[in-house]
Amino acid sequence: MCGIFGYFSRGGLNLPHKLVEDMGGTVLHRGPDNVGIHFEQGAALGNRRLSIIDVDGGRQPFVSADGQVVVVQNGEIFNHVELAAELSRDGYPCTTNSDTEVLMRLYERDGIEMVHQLNGMFAISILDRRQRALYLIRDRIGVKPLYLHYDGNILLFASEIKALLCSGIERCIDYQALGHFLTYNYVPQPLTMFAGVRHLEPGHWLRIDPQGVETRRWWDLSRQQAEERGEVEWMEEFNALLDDSVRLRLRCDVAFGAFLSGGVDSSTVVGMMSRHLTEPVRTYSIGFNEKRFDESPYAAQAAQRFSTNHSLRKVDANMLDLWPRAIWHCDQPHGDISFLPTYRVAQLASEEVKVVLTGDGADELFAGYDRYKSFFAEKTIETADDDSFQRSYYRSLSLFDEKEKMNLLSDTLRAKLKDCDSFGVVASRFAEAEGMDRINQVLYTDTQLLLSGNNLVKPDRMGMAVSLEARTPFLDYRMMEMAFRMPGNLKLVDGESKYIYKKAVRDLIGDELAYRKKQMFTVPVGEWFRSTLSSFTESVLLDQRTTERDLFRPEVIREMLTGHQMGTSNYTRELRALISVELWCRIFLDTQDLSSSDWDSIGIDTRPYFT
Repeated sequence: MCGIFGYFSRGGLNLPHKLVEDMGGTVLHRGPDNVGIHFEQGAALGNRRLSIIDVDGGRQPFVSADGQVVVVQNGEIFNHVELAAELSRDGYPCTTNSDTEVLMRLYERDGIEMVHQLNGMFAISILDRRQRALYLIRDRIGVKPLYLHYDGNILLFASEIKALLCSGIERCIDYQALGHFLTYNYVPQPLTMFAGVRHLEPGHWLRIDPQGVETRRWWDLSRQQAEERGEVEWMEEFNALLDDSVRLRLRCDVAFGAFLSGGVDSSTVVGMMSRHLTEPVRTYSIGFNEKRFDESPYAAQAAQRFSTNHSLRKVDANMLDLWPRAIWHCDQPHGDISFLPTYRVAQLASEEVKVVLTGDGADELFAGYDRYKSFFAEKTIETADDDSFQRSYYRSLSLFDEKEKMNLLSDTLRAKLKDCDSFGVVASRFAEAEGMDRINQVLYTDTQLLLSGNNLVKPDRMGMAVSLEARTPFLDYRMMEMAFRMPGNLKLVDGESKYIYKKAVRDLIGDELAYRKKQMFTVPVGEWFRSTLSSFTESVLLDQRTTERDLFRPEVIREMLTGHQMGTSNYTRELRALISVELWCRIFLDTQDLSSSDWDSIGIDTRPYFT
């Protein structure tokens, strides 16, 4: 696991070495073990390394024997052992056990087509001096981030946006991104909240050379064709694929463990880990002192079932002092408050290990969220035409509907967003999935948008904040492809979510863990907005510093605050999102050189409200 950074100039212009070095320094937390940078005329590739595989021999960049190919990567190639053996047979032997050297040798043999052979999570940069070209490649579902800034000549790239900001690019809001954020509660890719900064989309590669820039999609999940099979056959394939996915993700030359909440996903991953290890799995969870938010008894139950070496830390639900830090690490606003407990459990795990396995991705693939049950329980959904169906789902996931959003915006921002089509973001994904059944259309849309735009940001940024790598067995590409060959009516059955999945793992984890009610990993911030944090929300959202941005109408926010505080309305999600936007503005627009631990200049501190 690492952070990568660098640039390519079509005209051969050199950027200062110190600028590139500063880019690497900005993402030190992603790779504190060492740094390597390759400089040449008109280009640089850098890597900050968190040493996981081949600790001594895996330093980056890797440069081919003839000096013509240079490679850096962020992530892991889990099938690198098999690929290295194949390369050796074909006359391309590797001299180390590093998966990055495998990438270099594979590219020497196959060129950019090598990407189809990779099973992993990755953001890769390859400089091909023979072609005077640079390739940037992002993994299939976007587990690892890769951001870009292109001015028509120089392309900057980095694992985090803050590294790009070192170049001095102007810090301005992308108003289309803000408009979409108010709908989705995150910024959908390829947009970012920064004008001029884009996210390379999952399953895409980009090539830049003196002639121009080309971007191509190299993996398309929507091409999967539904298959009709019996339940037993589906369960056998599910268990076999997940077991092998876990096995591959145990390849590690440092200490590793797993997050364990006691939910079906983390319990299943830990159960399968225990099959492959002779030593107890190290598992980590946090518990809340408030019982109604505390999952730790379930985690303890799963830990006992699989005889893990379990670490539990009880914490106060009040962790909002971490909110600015989380936004800094994310580079963008996110209205999802569960980033904060994720940071705390990552912090706990990082005291002993460098790698954890997680259950992320299973809910989107196999219909695990309760909102799927409630949405498909609506009788009108069955008979709705395609447009009505898609718009119904769009309304069900929207933070602010279109009328509410227009009412919230200032006159200035409303004019800027008059052509902002947030529904089009969802509609384009539904169009890709038009051959699927309706349950899978919804799951495909969430996999492409919610998963990569928000839910995978959480383990990556919060883990990397404490130099911890998170691996996601459910997002092995073979699991994802199987999930969308599986008919939706085997995922959501008579109000039971993850139907075939739970049947497949009940012998492994037991009925109590398999069928317990899903519990969200969050804190009761909505209640605090009515009580201990009521003055905090007002001081942030109605502060002169906030209103002078001229983004939102203060009278509308005042109305929301009053309704929420009086208990006549529940604006928890909306208020979280608006506070998140203001936090982001203060961190990234108002302050040019803010470090991850210097929060005084932000003017937002929740701690006094809890003393």
